[in-house]
Amino acid sequence: MATLELRSVDLHTRRNNKEHHTQEMGLKRLIVRRGQAFAISLHLSRPFRPGSDSITFVAETGPEPTELLGTKATFSLTQARQGNNWSASEFTVDANSLLVSLFTPASAVIGPYTLKLKISQGQGQSVTQPMGTFILLFNPWSAEDDVYLPSEILLQEYIMMDYGFIYKGHEKFITSWPWNYGQFEEDIIDICFEILNKSLYFLENPSKDYSQRNDVVYICRVVSAMINSNDDNGVLQGNWGENYSLGVSPLEWNGSVAILRQWSARGRQPVKYGQCWVFAAVMCTVMRCLGVPTRVVSNFRSAHNVDGNLTIDTYYDQNAEMLPIKIRDKIWNFHVWNECWMIRKDLPPGYNGWQVLDPTPQQTSQGLFCCGPASVKAIREGEVHMDYDTPFVYAEVNADEVIWLLRDGQAKEILAHNTSSIGKEISTKMVGSEERQNITSSYKYPEGSSEERSIFMKAARKMLGSRGASSPFLDLLGSGGFQNQPAQLQLHLARTPEWGHDLLLRLHARRVHNRTHPRGPISLLVRFCAQPLLHKGGTWEPLWNLTMHLHLDFGKEVQWPLVLPYSSYRNKLTDEKLIRVSAIAEVQEMGSFILVLKDISLEPPHLSIEVSKRAEVGKALEVHVTLTNTLSMALSNCTMVLEGSGLINGQISKNLGTLVAEHTIHVQLDLYPIKSGPRQLQVLVSSKEIKEIKGYKHIFVEAAGAS
Repeated sequence: MATLELRSVDLHTRRNNKEHHTQEMGLKRLIVRRGQAFAISLHLSRPFRPGSDSITFVAETGPEPTELLGTKATFSLTQARQGNNWSASEFTVDANSLLVSLFTPASAVIGPYTLKLKISQGQGQSVTQPMGTFILLFNPWSAEDDVYLPSEILLQEYIMMDYGFIYKGHEKFITSWPWNYGQFEEDIIDICFEILNKSLYFLENPSKDYSQRNDVVYICRVVSAMINSNDDNGVLQGNWGENYSLGVSPLEWNGSVAILRQWSARGRQPVKYGQCWVFAAVMCTVMRCLGVPTRVVSNFRSAHNVDGNLTIDTYYDQNAEMLPIKIRDKIWNFHVWNECWMIRKDLPPGYNGWQVLDPTPQQTSQGLFCCGPASVKAIREGEVHMDYDTPFVYAEVNADEVIWLLRDGQAKEILAHNTSSIGKEISTKMVGSEERQNITSSYKYPEGSSEERSIFMKAARKMLGSRGASSPFLDLLGSGGFQNQPAQLQLHLARTPEWGHDLLLRLHARRVHNRTHPRGPISLLVRFCAQPLLHKGGTWEPLWNLTMHLHLDFGKEVQWPLVLPYSSYRNKLTDEKLIRVSAIAEVQEMGSFILVLKDISLEPPHLSIEVSKRAEVGKALEVHVTLTNTLSMALSNCTMVLEGSGLINGQISKNLGTLVAEHTIHVQLDLYPIKSGPRQLQVLVSSKEIKEIKGYKHIFVEAAGAS
């Protein structure tokens, strides 16, 4: 009988990639998901004879693959699949061709594999030949996989959607920031595995690291550490100052693709610069690419509670100035992290589902700057003893805020103890929609409810441990309110705050009943202060002060107009254009103080994007971008960057020069769409004066020749 030899292999890339939901990554190579069969054809030197011929398949990944570590699998051709194991089965013989169904277990190590064929030639002799390579990913479509998500609608959103929105600003003025995730750009999958191969775990013990890549919890922690560069040559270097001259301002990124490509192309050196939303967006790209359902979540007024005591202390002086006390605790205007969907076999039953992962380097976890996965259900129930980093995330959404009045360098009295001011409007993109979804209720019970305070106290006792034995501190945490005051003060905006214009506010003051001064008029000495507000929660020097006297009769309300001139804040704000206006009213008759705060986000000019009516792959698509400078000053050094996976290969940049006040600029250009289906075009205009004038346009692209 003639010796059986392998002549060629057909990996049926187009068919397999489509069946495994990876066709968006390209059709040039085989990319499949674990726990799901895929077909290959072997072209042999003669017909395969099942009774007498013996062939064995070998799949290997990693630097030193072994079956003991799960990085090598050897499996013979059988007629039927052998359970949830590597197998080659359900074969059919057609002349010299052999069609085989290969199956990878849902617990297999993910990564790039080589596939070999071992042909037995009798008397213990065999020959092994290479068959090709494939990439194996997590499979959220498989009920056996730890990332299984039983909803096609959710899978389309959290795996297949390659663009979305990130929510920024502050709780009273939330803005949607379009982002190009681009996880299916052809080189991104390779960069994702480069990231894993640059982790400290891999560098310390490559074989052990590869053997753990079947575990989604492990992969999540590695990626969380590698997106930042605090411990390693991770993807992004953080910068929370205002000097970005050595790199790119975090506000000037449109998407993840440019960041990941730059990291890879420049020898895996950290890309400058990122802040929380950039870290989280890049991690979303990597995790969706690897096959883990992932979304980006924004938490407004997010606590960074370093000492774990569940309180964040801030300080003001009598002039209403927020003071830069040198403490590490802070309240971010907003903070952005990820949620990944998975089964948590390492936790008791009931804590599967969404898990918090945070790649922003805030604190170390087991020695590295990473965070999570922390079960959202565990956070809601105050189960802060559960892995990983649950106490830290719990404090981000639940800590109490204690505001102190500082006099003569000493904290003299508490101006406010806010039990519900942290963890507001927790938001993510709504499934199948451009709208924002408020998911605060998945993190905690309603503020002010008995369940919320009860859970808070349970978590506090666990987190404080022996420190919590001091009952006064726990009593403070458990108290739901604060002393009532003889007046209610509120600051309101009188019109939409636009950068480049005076800000109009109105103080509302009302005399109300209180225990120590129940009736009668009172006199207030009100001191106002406006300061640039930093994203990380601090402030700069005051840019505006005002003092006024008010006389309030019982039951009466006074409204007082305030003007914060443009000249006061011009050239004094950060790139994010945020202002905190604070006021402290001293009640003359009582010697007590009332605090009122207002955070203002200044709106930049708006741009509009219009496209010709129909988009088709390979055909010119006319795009019109219009921007009117509504400010009272020119915008200098204007640049425009366009990006959008499936629409543009990389980015298109244009220099626009100077846009003078009250003038409009029109830009027309042609795009040639690359992929069909729903796409999002992002346009960013940045200038010396304003870094983020951003717009987007949804475009549905028809397949080539569809008309």
